[in-house]
Amino acid sequence: MRILLSVAGFLWLLAPTAQAQTLAAPPTFYSTYTYTAYTVYDTTSAGPPTRVSGVGGTLTLRADGTYEKHLSIVASGSPHYFNQTGTFALAGDSIRFAFSDMKGADVQRGTFRFVPATRQLSITILGYPAGNRGVYDLVATPAKAPGKAPKPRAKAPARRK
Repeated sequence: MRILLSVAGFLWLLAPTAQAQTLAAPPTFYSTYTYTAYTVYDTTSAGPPTRVSGVGGTLTLRADGTYEKHLSIVASGSPHYFNQTGTFALAGDSIRFAFSDMKGADVQRGTFRFVPATRQLSITILGYPAGNRGVYDLVATPAKAPGKAPKPRAKAPARRK
């Protein structure tokens, strides 16, 4: 029994829930963000970092540890779309995205920096080979202001033929 409890405790440490790891983030962190820039750092090239053009789309991070990514970029004159849903976990300044795609289960790891005053988020995802990385800059979409419900429109009078 003692061994079973020890193993169960060890497994619990290996697989903490996303919600348990995300509690330290300020409430304004959980939001829908708009992608504003994407820069690729390639250590296998002598060239400068590549700022990808035509970046758009949204990233929604929820307090329950789930996310939705809808990213679009323009490459070689045509748009490319990347859609992803999964879970994320935060630990300090580290972020981990877990998802499944046509190749199966995958994980992306990196770091993040959130500025509550401006609601800007920067996410650095580690790439391959080691040392490569992609940096995504995002800004939270404005929260919808509470307002009055629109007044119903009066029906237009019927036209005579």
